Amino acid sequence: MSKSQVMGHGGNLRRLAIASGKAEREVLDFSANLNPLGPPEWLRPMISSRVSDLRHYPDPDCSALVEAAAVRYGIRPDEVIAGNGSSEILGLIPTASEKRRAIIPAPAYSDYERSAKLAGLEVATLVCAERDCFRLDVGALESSVCDDVLVFIGRPNNPTGGVCGAEDLRALAARHPAAVFVVDEAFADFVEDMDRLTGNRPANVIVLLSLTKIFAMAGLRLGLAVGDAGVIRRMRGMQPLWSVNTLAQAVGAAALADREFIRRTQVYVKAQRKTLARELKSMDGLAVYPGEANFLLVKMDRKDMDAPTLARRLLAGGIAIRVCDNFAGLDRRFFRVAVRTEDENARMIEALQRILGNRFRSEMNLRFKISKSKSPKQRSPAIMFQGTSSNAGKSILAAAFCRVLLQDGFRVAPFKSQNMSLNSYVTRDGGEMGRAQVVQAQACRIEPDARMNPILLKPNSDTGAQVIVRGKPVGCMNVGEYIRYKPEAFKAAKESFASLAEECDVMVLEGAGSPAEVNLKHHDIVNMNMARYAGAPVLIVGDIDRGGVFASFVGTMEVLAEWERAQVAGFIVNRFRGKEALLKDALEYTVRHTGRPVFGVVPHIEKLGLPEEDSVSFKSGRREETISQGAGNGSEPCDGVKIAIIDLPHISNFTDFDALRIEPDVKLQVVRSCRDLDHPDAVILPGSKNVIRDLAHLRENGLDREIVALASEGKAEIIGLCGGYQMLGEQIEDPDHVESANGAVRGMGLLALSTSMAREKTLMRVEATHCAAQLRVHGYEIHHGRSVPRWGGAGERPRSARNSGRGASPISGGQASAGRLQPLVVRDDGEVIGTGTPDNPATGGIWGTYLHGIFDADRFRRWFIDRLRTRRGLAAVGKVRVAYDLEPAFERLADVVRRSVKVNEIYRLMGLRSVPRRQR
Repeated sequence: MSKSQVMGHGGNLRRLAIASGKAEREVLDFSANLNPLGPPEWLRPMISSRVSDLRHYPDPDCSALVEAAAVRYGIRPDEVIAGNGSSEILGLIPTASEKRRAIIPAPAYSDYERSAKLAGLEVATLVCAERDCFRLDVGALESSVCDDVLVFIGRPNNPTGGVCGAEDLRALAARHPAAVFVVDEAFADFVEDMDRLTGNRPANVIVLLSLTKIFAMAGLRLGLAVGDAGVIRRMRGMQPLWSVNTLAQAVGAAALADREFIRRTQVYVKAQRKTLARELKSMDGLAVYPGEANFLLVKMDRKDMDAPTLARRLLAGGIAIRVCDNFAGLDRRFFRVAVRTEDENARMIEALQRILGNRFRSEMNLRFKISKSKSPKQRSPAIMFQGTSSNAGKSILAAAFCRVLLQDGFRVAPFKSQNMSLNSYVTRDGGEMGRAQVVQAQACRIEPDARMNPILLKPNSDTGAQVIVRGKPVGCMNVGEYIRYKPEAFKAAKESFASLAEECDVMVLEGAGSPAEVNLKHHDIVNMNMARYAGAPVLIVGDIDRGGVFASFVGTMEVLAEWERAQVAGFIVNRFRGKEALLKDALEYTVRHTGRPVFGVVPHIEKLGLPEEDSVSFKSGRREETISQGAGNGSEPCDGVKIAIIDLPHISNFTDFDALRIEPDVKLQVVRSCRDLDHPDAVILPGSKNVIRDLAHLRENGLDREIVALASEGKAEIIGLCGGYQMLGEQIEDPDHVESANGAVRGMGLLALSTSMAREKTLMRVEATHCAAQLRVHGYEIHHGRSVPRWGGAGERPRSARNSGRGASPISGGQASAGRLQPLVVRDDGEVIGTGTPDNPATGGIWGTYLHGIFDADRFRRWFIDRLRTRRGLAAVGKVRVAYDLEPAFERLADVVRRSVKVNEIYRLMGLRSVPRRQR
C-alpha cells in the first residue's frame, strides 16, 4: 500500500473495500482511530428529532454548541470556535496566527504540515529519537523556537499515542510568549485523568479538540478550538458562514454534556489497548511503542516482509491497518493499528499470526479460540427471527425455516433463550420447555430438548414467575429479583446454545416480543444480545394483518443502538392478504428509510394446521396428563387401549408416536423398566441413534425378554420403527462401525430379517401403502441400515419365555424363533420398507417399518387403534376422531415460504451454500 493509496490518512473505507475486493461492511478497519464502542445510543434519536430544523439555515455563531463547550471546559464562549471538523480549524490557524514559520515535532499528523504550507509558512520538522520511543524532547524543541514560529504538538501524538507533560508545555509557552503553540488534543478524551490544556491555558496556546473520534461519528464532521479571544475572533472572521450544520451543532452540544460515555470509553479502551499491546509484542519481529490513546504504533523488523506487504496481505482477508511510511521519521517498517473491540482485536491477532507464521499461541488468541468453541458463530451458521411485536408470526416462520433447511439436507435445531408461558411441555427426560420450540423441533424432525428453550418463565402473579432454567425450576422471583438473576440466566442460555449448536449444521433462533422495547433492552437476553452471541443475522418479522407494519419496521430500527442495527439484515412481511405488487412503494420506502431490504412477503395461510406460539396444547394435550409412567397395576378401568413406548437411551424421532397421544381412546405408557410394562395392547420399539447399544440396554434390564414373552403369548401387538425394526430382527451387523465397535450382534429374533449398517444414510420423503390396511401412509426414511427379510408363508409363533420362568428365553440373549415374513409397507416405487408376520386379528402380530411418521396418517392411525380395540373387546370407532398429521402442514408451510422469501439470499447471509433439495 503506497503513500498515494493512503493519501495521508486511514479510514477511506470505500478505497479499502475496492482494494480488498470485499463489500465495505466486510472490511474490519484498524486504520481509523474511532471509539470501538461506537456512537452513544442518544445519537440517532437526537439527529431524528432535529431533522425538521433542516429547513432553516444553521446558526452561524453555533451559539448553543459554543456555550456547551464553555461550560464543559470552564472558559468563556468567546474563547471557542466550532468548525466542520478540526481539519477546517487547523486550516485557519496558520493564517490567523500571523507567523512565518512552523515547527513540527515528528512523527506527527500530516495535516499540520499541509495546513502550514497552504498558508505559505516555511516548515521545519524536528524528528524525535526512536530510542526514546519518539517522545517529545521539550529542550530540543525549545532550541528551535523563536518569536515568529507556529509550533504543532499532538497530545496524544498521532501516530505514537505518547502524551507530553502539560506543565512542560505551559512553561515552554510562558518562556516564549510571542510564539504560538497549537496543541492537538483530538484524542485526549481517550486518556484517563489527563491534564488538559483547555482550562489552565497560556494565552499563546490554541487547543484543538475533536468530538467525532470519541463519539464515533467521523462522518458528521465537528471540531472545536479553544484559544485567546483575539485569535479566535480572527479565525471566525476567516471562516465561511454556516460552516457547522444544524445536526452537528445539536449533536455536539449533547456530546459535550455526556461525561459518562467518555468515562466508559476510557475504561474499555485502556483494557483493550493493554491486551492488544501484549499480544503484538509476543510476535517475532514486532515492537510496540507505548501509547495512551486508542491506537498503537508498531515496528516490523523482519527481512521477509515490510509493513506495506503485511497490509496488502491483511487487506486481502478484509483487515485494514495504517501503513506509516508517509510520517516524517518513519519508514516502511512502521504501521499503526486502532484499538477495537475484544473480538475484532482477536481476529486481527489471529490473522497476523497466520501471516507471520508465528508459532507462539498468545493469551488473546487462546481466549479467542476458546470463545469460538463456546460461541458457535464461527462454527454453526445461524439466523434469528425477531418481531415488531408479540405474535407477529416469528415462531411459525422459524418453524418454516427449520423445515426448509431440513429439506435442503442440513441438520438444524431451533433455539429461544427465554420464553414466558404457563403452557409448558415436558421433555422425555422430565425437563420443561416452551411449546413453540417443540413445534420447531418437530419441523426439524428431532426430539424436543430443554436446551432449545433454556429459560422458561411461568407467571404466578402480576409481578412474579417461577423461573425454570435448563428444564428445572430454580425458584420463584419477582421482576427485580429476576433482573438481578439475568446474568446467570444468560450464562445458562449461552451454554445451552453452544452445546446444541455443536450437534447441528445450522441454528434457527427466535426472539421474544420486540427488540424495540426500550424499557427492557438494557438487560436483554433473548433478542439482540443473543443474536450477537450467536453471530446470527436478524430478520424482523411484522404482521401486516394487524396494520402499521411498515411504521413498525421503521420505528423498530429507529430505537435500536448502532450495534443492534448492525445485527439486522432485513425484514419479512407476514400474513399478507392480496397482491404483493400493491406493496411495491411501501417496500421501497422501507429500504430507503432503514437501509435494509425486505426479504419476502409471506401470505396469510388459511387453516395451516400448526399450533402457533404457546397453543401446541390444542393439538397435543398436556403430555404430563396423557402419558403415564407405567405405575398402574392393570386393574384400573380403561375405555380404550394401552400402548407401551419403550424409552431407549438413544431414542430418536419421538414424533413417531406423538400422534397417538392426542387420541382420546389411547393411553400411552413410557416404559423404562420391566415393572412399567403394564398389560399393554401394543408395544412400540422406537427409532434409535445407536441401535446396538440400545439393544444391549434392553438386554441389561430384561425388557427384551418381556417383549418376547408378550409376543409369544399373542397378547400384544409388537411394532418396531426404524432402529426398533432392526432390533426385532435376527442379526445386526456393523462392519464399518457406523454406530458401534461391535461387528455384529443378535437381534430379538421376532422377525426373520438381517440388517447391515451402511456408511451412506438413507434420507428421503416417502409415500407408501400399508398392505394389510390397504391405506395410504407417508413420512420419511432416515437410517444407515439395510434390512433383508426372508419371505415366505405362515410363520410359527415364538416360543414363550414365561414357560421357563420370568427372564428366561429359549434362545440366549432374549432371541425368539422368527417365522418367514410378508411385505407390509411398500413405497410407491415398489421398495418394501416394512414387513411383518402374517396378520391374526384375534392375537395381533409382529411388524416393523423404516417409515417414520406412519402413525401421523389419520385414517391409518384409526385403523390401527380400532384393531387394538377389537382385540380388547371394544367396539371399533370406524372413523377418524382427531386429525393430527403435522407433516403436510410443515411441508405446505415450507413451500409457501420458499415461494415468498428469498431463501438463497438468506443462506448467503448465514454463510451457507445454496444446496439442491434432497429427495423428499
